[in-house]
Amino acid sequence: MIQAVSYRSRASALALLSMAALALGGCGQQAHATPPSTQAAAAAPPAAAPPPVSTVTLPPAPVPATFDVAALSDRVKPMVVNITTTHESRGPEGLDPFEFFFGPQGGGRLNPRGQRPPQTALGTGFIIDPSGYVVTNEHVIHEASGVRVRLADEREFEAEVVGRDPKLDLALLRLKGATGLPVAPLGNSEQLRVGEHVLAVGNPFGLGHTVTLGIVSAKARAIGAGPYDDFIQTDASINPGNSGGPLFNWRGEVVGINTAIRAGANGIGFAIPVDALKDVLPQLRDKGFVERGKLGLLFQPVTRELAAALQLDAPRGALVAEVEPGGAAARAGIKPGDVIVDVNGVPIHHAEELRRNVARNAPGSEIEVTVVRAQKRHELRAKLDALQDEEGDASSRPRPSQGARPERQQSAEKLGIQISDAPGGGVRVDGFAPGSNLQELQVGDVIVEVNSTPIKDVAGLRTAIAKVKEGSMALLKVRRGKVVQFAAVPIPAR
Repeated sequence: MIQAVSYRSRASALALLSMAALALGGCGQQAHATPPSTQAAAAAPPAAAPPPVSTVTLPPAPVPATFDVAALSDRVKPMVVNITTTHESRGPEGLDPFEFFFGPQGGGRLNPRGQRPPQTALGTGFIIDPSGYVVTNEHVIHEASGVRVRLADEREFEAEVVGRDPKLDLALLRLKGATGLPVAPLGNSEQLRVGEHVLAVGNPFGLGHTVTLGIVSAKARAIGAGPYDDFIQTDASINPGNSGGPLFNWRGEVVGINTAIRAGANGIGFAIPVDALKDVLPQLRDKGFVERGKLGLLFQPVTRELAAALQLDAPRGALVAEVEPGGAAARAGIKPGDVIVDVNGVPIHHAEELRRNVARNAPGSEIEVTVVRAQKRHELRAKLDALQDEEGDASSRPRPSQGARPERQQSAEKLGIQISDAPGGGVRVDGFAPGSNLQELQVGDVIVEVNSTPIKDVAGLRTAIAKVKEGSMALLKVRRGKVVQFAAVPIPAR
């Protein structure tokens, strides 16, 4: 019995060793064992050469993965200031809205004169000049009756508002009696890349100097804050009280001015690009306000449908809908139907970029404008006027009332609309055929051109539409109230 057990044990051991040898051979690696005999090696087929190993050379990281955040925080802290503003209490019949929502503050008592005490608000700023010039948000000091600034070393100064630009939400302060202050260097937001580390410094909820680390989540964000929306989105924590504070890159340069948060969202904050500040800073300091150049036109985005109708290779640029008579655009030779694709060498990818690129130039300056007209590029020069009202986005203008339908209506079968002659020329859209999904036109629109052909009446519209190739897009110029814009309408194939 004992011998049988020993035999089986040895057999099991040999089997395990054989399986181990097979496993080693199967993994494609050489086992450290006695080499096979010469005869066995000669009989075996030659081993296949291992496939070549591909190597990928990665570019050097633009930002050190382990840069010293604590050292950066210590270095930039003296450049950041806390701002306290005083505002007179407001509310109907003496009711303070702050107390209405949050209850009486300071006992809710009136001062000896029977008036409610002024309220205070908090913000942040950063020093840009040793003599005490500080940048912050305009909404931080808006309608403030007093502004005080506290430095990182606890010194406090009274501040005066030197200049303000509500359109960009920027303001410039000067600290009275300040000298020799540390200055925050201004970086370059255009070169900032999504994914780079950024450090936000501010005064959230009045807690004093606070730093938060994050990355650039996105660029060129439009959030509906104003006509020049072009925000840096970051996940570095930004809270009430951070407004006007700097957003530093890892080199310690200001790349943005923290200004907005997304209500109800975590990790989504917005900062004004520092390049926008650099554009207006000289005017804020010298004049106290910002004058912007005006091109004098209405424009609209280039949709895919409009790009097809205009025979463009891609939906980009700003389509000129209307030109102000005698304005800068008209003097330069810009015409309705032109697509502006470049201003001063800067490409216009989206229509809203036109407004920002023009407005960064002062009145009286000349800019180079590249337009595409009938599939050809034209280089034009425009001398800007002074901007009083914003350059118009034709697609965002209010819609006129539909009005009453005229008694005599006809149909434009290819377009799927009901039409009639419009007073003063053109063809009025009175309705749509059943099942029509035409969203480019509205009841009340007046069609005045089809593919650059003027339209005087219904007969002229039908003649112009008949010349458009079936299955293509027709470019219609329409008058909507007092605004003229373009619409691309498909011509169905029969």
